[in-house]
Amino acid sequence: MTWFEAIGWFGAVLAVTGSAMKTIIPLRCIGIGANICSLIFSSFTGNYPSLVVNLILLPLNSIRLYQMLGLIKRVKHASKSDLSMEWLKPFMTRRKTTAGEVLFAKGDTANCMYFTISGRYRLKEIGIELLQGQVVGEMGFMSPHNKRSQTLECLEAGEVLSISYDEVRQLYFQNPEFGFYFLRLASERLFSNMEKMEEEIARLRAELPDVAPVQKAASA
Repeated sequence: MTWFEAIGWFGAVLAVTGSAMKTIIPLRCIGIGANICSLIFSSFTGNYPSLVVNLILLPLNSIRLYQMLGLIKRVKHASKSDLSMEWLKPFMTRRKTTAGEVLFAKGDTANCMYFTISGRYRLKEIGIELLQGQVVGEMGFMSPHNKRSQTLECLEAGEVLSISYDEVRQLYFQNPEFGFYFLRLASERLFSNMEKMEEEIARLRAELPDVAPVQKAASA
């Protein structure tokens, strides 16, 4: 067996091993190794179809690996800082919004979440206006029936970025770090909503008349 034949067999082993990988980064790394081995073997044996295929697959696997490593780096950075979604922009789709447009309504089936870039938006039921650079719609992903609990309306024309829940699931299964970040994002939103609810309850209690003076007045 010649040295390049040994490399060819090693590349075959890598290709088989890569098919057993469950996460994307080990798969890309092994794929790159298999591509390099196949390129060497094909160039010495004159197997031009295999040479062309691996010349295409090698840069493709390298680019995807670079993108995924960059995503993980940004996720780790984001998980240690605020809950910004800037790092997710390359995976989202840009769309324009018009004044009066309803992006989603309460009770609708939820299938995506949004990142506000420009314009003005409001969650109708609770009367909260969203600032630029905020995430909205992620709670539908966590709900048991994927139903919207609020209505999001556009008050002033602008732009948003959107990502479907299917893409969110792919990122979650490919990168446990993203799953951790998304859980932290949803938990932060839940705690924020609870604080607002407690503030509203306290405000309503403060506005209620004192029960004791009312009872005394009634008995008199």
